[in-house]
Amino acid sequence: MSLRWRFLGAFILLIVLVVSLSLGVGYYTTQAQLNTFIGALSSDQANDLALKLSRAYTSSDGWETLGTALYEIGYLFEHGAEQKRSEETEEKASELFHSESDRDRIRVVITDVDGYVLLDNFAELRWGEVAPELDGPRVDIFDLRTGQSVGYAYVDVNRELWATESHGFLRNLLYTMTIGGLLTAAMAFLLAVWLARRITAPVTALTQAAQSIAQRSDTVQLPVTSPDELGQMSAAFNRMTTALQTQRDLRKRLLDDISHELNTPLSVIRLEAHGLRQGLQTPAQAADQIIQEVKLLRNLARDLNWLAETESDELRLTSEPYSLGQLLTAEVERWQPQAQMHEITLSLQTLPELPVLNLDRMRMSQALGNVIYNALQHTEAGGRVTVAATIEAGGGVGISVTDDGAGIAPADLPYIFNRLYRADQSRSRRTGGMGLGLTIGRAIIEAHNGTIAVTSNGLGQGTTVRISLPLS
Repeated sequence: MSLRWRFLGAFILLIVLVVSLSLGVGYYTTQAQLNTFIGALSSDQANDLALKLSRAYTSSDGWETLGTALYEIGYLFEHGAEQKRSEETEEKASELFHSESDRDRIRVVITDVDGYVLLDNFAELRWGEVAPELDGPRVDIFDLRTGQSVGYAYVDVNRELWATESHGFLRNLLYTMTIGGLLTAAMAFLLAVWLARRITAPVTALTQAAQSIAQRSDTVQLPVTSPDELGQMSAAFNRMTTALQTQRDLRKRLLDDISHELNTPLSVIRLEAHGLRQGLQTPAQAADQIIQEVKLLRNLARDLNWLAETESDELRLTSEPYSLGQLLTAEVERWQPQAQMHEITLSLQTLPELPVLNLDRMRMSQALGNVIYNALQHTEAGGRVTVAATIEAGGGVGISVTDDGAGIAPADLPYIFNRLYRADQSRSRRTGGMGLGLTIGRAIIEAHNGTIAVTSNGLGQGTTVRISLPLS
């Protein structure tokens, strides 16, 4: 089952549960409220009726006006010769009830203190009859002058009629709520379809794009339509495909460069060996040239090994206290012969006292050597390369290697530390190498918790590489 149908099924199940729960809670809550209302109605009517009958008894000093009082209140609809209600009586009755049908539901039975029936507005009990056990609340009727109880009034809401009416009301309410619930469910279903499509569309596009990459090696960019998690997922995929394409380009360049770097020395060695066989040059000349080309091949193998270590996180440091001044002096002396051979001035500028740092001397020598080597390779005869060291304000040590050579174009600066990236795209190792030196150097510097940065004012303006190392 697809993710879209799973989402849709979950939404539908949630909609059914919510609508069903709403219908059930609404139905039973209304039913309970109706039952509570019936009980409250009986009690309120009984208290009000007792007060009015007490006044009627007191004013007439007996039960003679009992029927008239019930008629005026609205519990008795025929009394003596009166067949028509007056407007005043109608007003009094409306204070207690909202319609005639409401009054019809109230049964009133009045007895004396001995339990003999005086009046039953439903005419089910006759005058003088002993009152049976009656439903509904019983209230006392008092003689207001003496405060003594003279009788009782039983007020009973016709529960069977109320039950019938309430069941009809509840059926209508349930029907109305069901129609509303179905309309709500339909709208919620449409919303669920839209949400499921919106949620799964980026996932489907991501799946198709991943399959396209796997099958055809196409780099597909997904549209980013929202800033939420789905949009972030699409943006992350786009960054991944961009990085993947960059890695593919670098890998292709690596294969091309390695092919070229291997082919050139091997061709030279083959020509030298062929010339040696035919006696076109002396063995010493051929040997010198072959040794030079073998050295290039060895350097290539070394660079690839170092790259493999940094890429696989196998770079391990053996740190020990070592004087930074001694390290810089040793590096400048190591590269001085090559600088002199190319007529480049290589100098060192340091403070009298440089601190002792915990570092891997061999690895740090390798990183500094790569930086100095790059500076010498890109500086013409007569140029200068300066190595300097300073104490930084933040408590670290700063090392800079500055040359006045070819410089770096602004467009190349963001990629200068990428592996196999060469600002100079020519394949000559004399003018660019394999593009691995700065990549390896950065890995070593960062392993020492330091930072490295390259700045240049542009082509022909020279380059400065700055390294920052913490004191501890």
